[in-house]
Amino acid sequence: MRWALSVLPHFKGLRGTALDPFGYTEERRTERALIGEYRALIEEVMQGDLQGRKDLALQLANLPEEIKGYGHVKARNLTQVRARWQALLGQWRA
Repeated sequence: MRWALSVLPHFKGLRGTALDPFGYTEERRTERALIGEYRALIEEVMQGDLQGRKDLALQLANLPEEIKGYGHVKARNLTQVRARWQALLGQWRA
């Protein structure tokens, strides 16, 4: 068992590549998609007028901090954050 664990660091270079065996799970695909969604959100916020809306911009920027956990816990937190994300984004666009 120790030998197997000592070999794992040598495969670190496979992370994020087509040979990553864990990169095809639904959880990993969702995480990668969230990165793009978050970048688009931040770009939209930064291009908007921040005057008087800094608190709202900060709330939007801090949303990923609430996505914690693994497996079903993370999925539940993500569902809650997505609902809040849409509500805050609606306020931002209004």
